[in-house]
Amino acid sequence: MANQSSRNVWVDYLRSTVTVLVVAHHAALAYTTFSVFNTDAYILSTHPVVDRSRWALLDGVVSFNDTFFMSLMFFLGGLFFFSSINKKGSLSFIKDKVFRLLIPFLLLGTMLMLLAYFPSFYLMSGSTNIWVYIRDFFTTEAWPVGPPWFLWLLFVFNLVAALFHQLINGRKNFFLELNLNKSTKAFSLFLILFLIGLLAYLPMAGYFGPYSWTGIGPFDFQLSRLVLYFAYFGIGAVVGKLAISEGVFAEDSSPVKHYRLWCLLAIIAFISFLFLPDLLKEVLGQKLMVNQIAIVNNTLFVLCCTLTSIAFLTTFSKLVVKKITWWDSLSKHAYLIYLVHFVYITWFQFLLLNFNIGAGFKFLIVFILSLALSWGTAYLLRKIPLVNKYL
Repeated sequence: MANQSSRNVWVDYLRSTVTVLVVAHHAALAYTTFSVFNTDAYILSTHPVVDRSRWALLDGVVSFNDTFFMSLMFFLGGLFFFSSINKKGSLSFIKDKVFRLLIPFLLLGTMLMLLAYFPSFYLMSGSTNIWVYIRDFFTTEAWPVGPPWFLWLLFVFNLVAALFHQLINGRKNFFLELNLNKSTKAFSLFLILFLIGLLAYLPMAGYFGPYSWTGIGPFDFQLSRLVLYFAYFGIGAVVGKLAISEGVFAEDSSPVKHYRLWCLLAIIAFISFLFLPDLLKEVLGQKLMVNQIAIVNNTLFVLCCTLTSIAFLTTFSKLVVKKITWWDSLSKHAYLIYLVHFVYITWFQFLLLNFNIGAGFKFLIVFILSLALSWGTAYLLRKIPLVNKYL
């Protein structure tokens, strides 16, 4: 978004990097071994376009992203909550979020998803009738939201936080402020985030299942992760309230100094997440009940989320020390890239369906072209004054 001058460079660069990971994630989903296309209602598919070409390595790419990147995005979304609301006041803050998040979600999000999901409708029905497609989009498919779901949920989190601003701004969060400052030890940081993650995720995932979604119209969200995402938004707000230079992710803090260790632990945790549940089932067999396997799997998910988020935050804080021109541009246009990329993703995946080339090559083509064209589209859209002001 606009007005980056007052922010730490590494925060903006991390946000844009996560946006690139989102593009890569969606580019990969057409080619994973678990992808399924539903010919009765494409909204029930794992992705709008599913190719016959598959590559198991992309399963790992998708799984890795899925363990952490949305939680990290909500953390970054909360990072400047206090500085923004203290500067603007509650009413102006909420008004600003309406223009930056809610309106783009409802208007741009709907128009862009109408473009993005047309290949799905064609693959399902063989029809190119626009009016039939639009009617199906809003009825049978129940208004597919696509990636912009993040925007409305981030708006709600900001709205809830703003409504309770006085309570939050008091000493009710003293414990977290005390334990998320520059003097926080590395293990203490891990323990705080891990325990909060367990409390936020395990009950929801255990009751609803780890992959459950729900919603009304376009207001979809991942039910099992709702509390986890709000927790990361809140943690981001607390970290940001202390000022980045004085917080737990300051360049000279203990956690940041151990950034290499966080990266190693994140890799170990992800490997464990991929293989340990199956290994336990193989070794223990019938002795391990289904719900016990689910608890192990969900706990490893939280472990991955915690360690990988810390690894990204500490690595960027430590290594990103100066501005880079192309990365400045990527950061400046990251929000619009996030909004528009899905249109390019689905159409390129559709156009490549009948090409007899490997899934890895298709993924690279879709990813590179979608990122480049989304970036270019964002650049052109920001020539419009209203877009440039809010997006």
